[in-house]
Amino acid sequence: MIRIALDEDMEFLKRNSHISENVISRKIEWEEIFVAEIKENLIGFLQLEYLWSSVPYISLIKVLPDYQRQGIGKSLLKFAEDFLRDKNFKSLYSSSQADEFEPQAWHRHIGFEECGIIAGINDGIGEIFFVKKLL
Repeated sequence: MIRIALDEDMEFLKRNSHISENVISRKIEWEEIFVAEIKENLIGFLQLEYLWSSVPYISLIKVLPDYQRQGIGKSLLKFAEDFLRDKNFKSLYSSSQADEFEPQAWHRHIGFEECGIIAGINDGIGEIFFVKKLL
């Protein structure tokens, strides 16, 4: 099951994210984190940001190792897409470090298209950006 994160998801999100409890709490309040669960056990999440406060961007998608390659990431993405469509957003952005070929292939496989790169960040590795139309 995929759903919007709740306050009671905090411990799982703190253990599996790099952001502070205060930021997680705000993101829960603003409906910017979606979680995946099986039999009430959390197994993954997708975290949104809004670039320039208006452009939806996936800042993190994480599925626990035992549940990877089972479609959980795709389900989280579909939930996010539907959520954003309901709010009249037309596109969703994401990114991957330039040296992360598997995540880049995943983005392309699920319908994202490369739309740019920022060089010189991530210790000089760079970040490739992707966009997916939500029409």
